[in-house]
Formats: sequence, structure tokens, C-alpha cells
Amino acid sequence: MAGTLPATGAPAAAAADPQRLTVDLSASEGPVMRGANGALYGLSDDGVPSDAALAPLKITSISQKPEGGAQHPNGDALTVSKSFFRNGGGEINVMMQDIYAKWPYEDLGIDDYLPKVDRIAEDIAAAPNSDRFVYVPFNEPDQIWYKLDVADQAQYEKNRDRFFQDWKTVYRRIRAIDPDARIAGPNEAAYHTRLLKDFLAFAQREDVLPQIMTWHELGSGSLRDFQGHYDDYRSLERQLGIAPLKINIDEYANRRDLSVPGQLVQWVSMFERNKVYANQAYWDAAGNMDGNVVRSNIPNGGWWFFRWYAGLTGDTVKVTPPRANTIDTLQGLASLDPSRRQAQVLLGGSADDTDVVVREVPRSLFGRTVTATVAEAAWSGYEGQHATPRVLTRTKLRVADDGTVTVPLRGPHRMSAYRIVLTPGGSGTPTAPTVPWTASHEAEDAAITDGKVYTQGTVSNANGYAASGTKDVGSLNQAGSKVDFTVTVPEDGRYDLAILYGNQSGAPATQKLSVDGGDPVTVTYPSTENWTYRAKKDVRVELTAGSHTLTLAKGAAEVTLDRIDLTARTAAPAASYEATLADISGRPSYDYSSSAGVGTGALVLGPGDKAVFDVYAPRDGYYRVVPRASAPVRLVLHGQTVAAVPGRPLKLYLVAGNNRIGATAKHSAVRSLDVSGDGSTDGTLSYGAATATLTGGARLVDSAHASAGSYIGRLGNSADSTAEFTVHAPTAGRHVLVLHYAHNDRRDNGHAYNTDIMSRTADITVGTGAPQKVTFKNTWSWDDYWTVGVPVDLRKGPNKITFGNAIAWAPNIDRIELGRVIG
Repeated sequence: MAGTLPATGAPAAAAADPQRLTVDLSASEGPVMRGANGALYGLSDDGVPSDAALAPLKITSISQKPEGGAQHPNGDALTVSKSFFRNGGGEINVMMQDIYAKWPYEDLGIDDYLPKVDRIAEDIAAAPNSDRFVYVPFNEPDQIWYKLDVADQAQYEKNRDRFFQDWKTVYRRIRAIDPDARIAGPNEAAYHTRLLKDFLAFAQREDVLPQIMTWHELGSGSLRDFQGHYDDYRSLERQLGIAPLKINIDEYANRRDLSVPGQLVQWVSMFERNKVYANQAYWDAAGNMDGNVVRSNIPNGGWWFFRWYAGLTGDTVKVTPPRANTIDTLQGLASLDPSRRQAQVLLGGSADDTDVVVREVPRSLFGRTVTATVAEAAWSGYEGQHATPRVLTRTKLRVADDGTVTVPLRGPHRMSAYRIVLTPGGSGTPTAPTVPWTASHEAEDAAITDGKVYTQGTVSNANGYAASGTKDVGSLNQAGSKVDFTVTVPEDGRYDLAILYGNQSGAPATQKLSVDGGDPVTVTYPSTENWTYRAKKDVRVELTAGSHTLTLAKGAAEVTLDRIDLTARTAAPAASYEATLADISGRPSYDYSSSAGVGTGALVLGPGDKAVFDVYAPRDGYYRVVPRASAPVRLVLHGQTVAAVPGRPLKLYLVAGNNRIGATAKHSAVRSLDVSGDGSTDGTLSYGAATATLTGGARLVDSAHASAGSYIGRLGNSADSTAEFTVHAPTAGRHVLVLHYAHNDRRDNGHAYNTDIMSRTADITVGTGAPQKVTFKNTWSWDDYWTVGVPVDLRKGPNKITFGNAIAWAPNIDRIELGRVIG
């Protein structure tokens, strides 16, 4: 467990000297920019990712293909701009050459490209918010079309001159159509001093200088080399008398970094320190923010890291890591916000004990004591759900006479990121968080029968997928294949067992789980993109105190095992969402006069103020929500407003994944929103596929994987093909309609590494109301059912809900559920 803290600001005693990460709150680096939270093809459709997954990240830039581009089946810039902009997104880089179908792009000559350039520019110039699009005319010209990375100088100069001429032609072509266009480039696959020096001189001389400078930093070596690249580039600008251009590293990191909080913090810290924008690379499937959103609405560990990054306010301040610019070492970034009286530190990338030394803590803001709150965002896989990050410690510390506070971090995990929040100590003593017993066991360290250990995600494994401990166990495809884990638990009781796995069978796969050779139970694993694209399966086991053997043996199809985590379950899941860390609008004030109890202080809401909490739910259903406040507040969820009395529980319906709950008040000091429960379905309405009235080509299809043995298939692709459910609402009001669906539409473009999954849509009509178009992401298999929640208003009594799609196929529907927002 990480985060054991002493009672004072002095370092904790340790057997060996811990490494030190130093934060200087007096050394401002400028306003928090949040520039490194972007993604290439992070959005695939309007609604994928969901608004609730997208809005909290406060994304500054994304990169997408031009409308109608043939490179991939979705991710069109104008289409996704609707959801991007309504969720507070910044700007969209349009990767213009993605108009082509092949990778690398077909080289048909500049005369073939120019009409395409015209069409793209005309589309963008006519679009709403056209000023928030950036034209990227060329992608990786050092490798594609122009071969600018050749060693031979004469050949380089010949290729360079052809590229420069084409750059000038395309640049002027864009500006002729869109005079205010912002253009980015040259967009190399890697940093090349030789090319950039020549390019800047040429572009300056010909008046075709880009407004945004772009290049890619993709390999692990960039964690060592980027600072040198950045410094060299700024030097080139100075030599030529060019004012500093905005920089966007519009592709960064490789597969082993994406989704891994401890890896991501290393990249983000160096980009934020240098105040450059940066977008994660697109190595797999579109629409999941490059490995940080599960399905459409569910956070993983990477999402929570970026949510923390989005929560930094004020100025970033200087952070000195143990080893700067070194691959896979402890790195961090930090901020100070005097108006909120908060300092935050994000760090990760190392399993070594660490002292986080915060210097120059201003007593005018914090007083003589601070409350230090430490939380962990762990790696849960690319497609593994991650609950609200666990608070490990919350302790009041004295500020030393020299203005220093030291927060020890003991036993950290290399793949995790950690957040430390410092707030004024105030009176009273914070309640120590309840941290359940937990233990992790790597599959490669277990007893393996008829399986094989594979190495993944190392620096030498070029662009390999991440794995816990850099190893996993695959080839569990024989009749006797199994993995025996020896575990020891401290007491009798129920334990949550989380299994990190991969399943590329194209259908749900199973294993047999047994305890000490007892009767096995079946564990069913949903499909994943491939056998190394990690997901997480949660099950529960009853264990007595002592040692046990947990066996996972082959069932139907093949499953790869990475790691298991055992966590004691003593009560229903619960989390306390602190108001002082919520997103705000208006001008609320911060009250840290008391640090007693849970939380670090209170957010004082008045007229015109609002706080928004990001609340995690493990599944669709009802949860107990309790506001801790000095006076009544009003909560907004799924478009429904509810009056909330302090300390009085509400029964509210949450969808699986992230839920944005807003809070307003006439005047109330809000400390937290406390949420608990497993997602009860008591009081919900449920209707199976067989209860629907089908028209046109829609039909009921038998399936062993459907919840009641059948699903609605061949729905849509005609105005006549519909499914109509009659639902009976006991009371009128706002409900959440949850659809259990599946589909596996794909279009194989023959791309070297991207999986071109496609979404489907359905028009949902309630009664005689207007239809609502809803997007359904690919579920990796025709037999895996996911859920999407849609707020709807129902009358008391019978209501007709109709599903269809007049122009394309809708997803297969297994069943629907409805829960009133206020239970």
C-alpha cells in the first residue's frame, strides 16, 4: 500500500533513503495549460465517447480526419466536432491526408491532392466554429511521399525542395479559400533538426510559415530526448528571428504508455512543463480517447489520471524529479492556486519509496498546518473499469520553519499515478480513510500448467502492449491448461477478485474458477480487441483466513491472464467526492476553517454558483447519494433537478461509468457528495426482446448469449423495420432507458495496426415525440452485450418506445430497462 504518512512534516523513517521529488511552490511556470490531454482519433462518432466521459477531461486539442476521409470508417472532424465543442473542447487538427484510403498514403502526385485540399478547405470554412479547426496538410513527410529522412545529402535536398514547393502550393491554396486558416506542420514522424532548420528558413522567406509547429514523439526514447528537441527547436526560431510558435506534438507515446497512469504522467509532465500541446497516438481503435475510456462511458485508470490533470488550476510550479529526462523513472507536475488555496502534485512511474518535498509553502495561504490527501489511480487495462481513485491517506502536517512539507509515499506501484492535494489544515483532525486490505498476484509468478509466459510492454519490445509486471500468461488453449495462484488473506470473509485478462475469441470466453480444488464456478469474459488488449473481470469469492489456491482453468475458448487482485469486501462500495475538488462555475468561495471529518474543507455555493461532481457507478442501477452540506442544495442528474437535504439519503439512478452530478444552492457550505451501493435494480422496469412488437424485417433471433435466449436482429435499414416496446410507468417523470445491445460492424481498410470498428445508430421515439438518434459503439462481438443509458420522459401508465433506423442497420437489442431518476 502506498501513502503511509507521519504525524508531522518530517520525513518518515525508512530502511533505505527514499528518492526525492521536490516541488517549489514559489517557482511559477505559468498558468496551467492542460495541453497534453489530446488524442488522435480519440473520438469516433457523436456520442463515442459519451458526453459524461468527455466533458470532465477539458480537452484542448484533438486530431481527426477530414469529413468523408477514406483512411478510416469514422472519426470525421466535422461530425465529431458537435460533441467535442459542446463538451468544452478546444480545437480540432484536421489530418488532411487521411482523405486517402491507404497507409502509407497513395502517392498520386500533388495534382491529385489539390482538388481534395480544396474540398476540405471549403467544408471547414463553411462550418460553424470554423476558427477552431487547424489544417494539417501533411502527415509524416519525412517518411511518406517525400522521404526527408534519407542520409544522402544530395537526395535529401532534392526531396526537400519538392516538399517545400508542395507545402507552399497547398498552404496558399488553403488560404485562398479560408483566409483566416490556421495551418500546422511540417508534422514529421520524428524530430529532425536538419529539416526544421531548412523548413523554417524557407517558410519565413516565402511567407508560408505555419501558425502551429507540429512533430511526433512516439518512442520511449522521447522520454529522454524531448527536452533536447524542444530546446533545439526554440533555438532555431531565435536564430531566424521567428517569434515562438505554438507547438503541438500531435502524436505521442506508444502502446505500452497508453492507459497506464504511471507512464502517462511521465509524458504529460514534460509537455506541460514546456507549455506545449500534445495528442496521444492512435494505435488501435478510434473512439476511446486512445485507450482511456472503456466502452463509451466507463473510466479506466488512464481516464482518472487525465481527470486529475484537468483538475489542476492556477499556475504550474517547478518540479525536480530524482532523474530528469530519463526513461521510466519517477516524474511529476504540480500546481498552486492561491484563489482556491490548493496545491496539487501528480506523480508516478516508479515503484521506489519516495519523499515528496513541497518547498516554499506560503503561510499566508495555508497557515501553519496543511491537510495532505494522497490518492492512487492504478492501471486497470485498456478496457478495464476503474472505480473512483482510492484515498490512501489524509493527514494533517505541520509546515516546517523553512516552509517545507514532506509527504512520504511508501510502496508505490510503477504503473500507478498518485495525486497529492495540500489544503489549509484548519481546526480539528481529518478522519483517516478506510483502506481495505488488498493484494496483487502476477500470473507469471503462479503455477502454470499447459500455458506460456510472454513478455509485453518493455522498452525493447517496440510498441508492445502494456502488461502488469511486463509479463502475462497465454497459450492456455489445452484441455488441461490452468493457472494456480497461491494467496493468503488476513481474515474470513468476502473478497473482490479482479482478473486482468485478454480474450480475442470473438465471443464470450469462459474459465473455471475453483478454490482449493473445490467445485468450480464459471467465469465469463467479454471479448477484447486482441489477447493483449487488457480488460478486467470482477467476481467475488468467500475465503477463510490463511492460504488458499485459486485456480483458473480453461473453459470455452482461450483467455490470457495477466494479474489478479484480491480486495477485502467489508461493505458496499462507497466514495466521498470532495466539493473543494469539484469543477466549478460562478464564484464560490473555499472554507478550510475545519478539517475535521472526511474531506478537506467546504465549497461555499451562492446564487449563480455551481459545482459538478464526477460520480462513478460500477453498473446501471440505484445508489444512495448523500450531500454533506450546511443547508439544502439542488442536484441535477440526467436533466432532472432534485432538492437535497443535508445528511438525508437520496435514491438516484446512475448509469454504468461516469455520471456528472451538478449542485447549486442559495447559500450552502458543501463538503462532499457521498455515494454508496452496488447498483440496485429494485424498482426498475425490465422488458426482454420477446416482449417487443416487430415490424418489417426486424425479427427475434435465438441466442445462447442473450439474457432470455433471444435478441432483436435485422432491425433498421428501412423505415418499416422497427421494434416497439410498451412500458408501464408507475409514475410520470424523467427515467433512464438502458439498452442492452450488441453489434460488431467493421471495415477492414488493410491498415497496418488500426482496428476499424464502426458504430451503429438507432432512432428512439417515446410516444409521439420527436425521435432521438443514439450512437452505439462496437461491442467487439455479436454475442457481447453492452449498455447505453438514455434519459427519457414517461407518462404514468403505458408508453410506447420505438426503435428503428430508416437508412442503416441498428444494433441488436437484447432487452431494455427503465429506472426513474429519483427512486
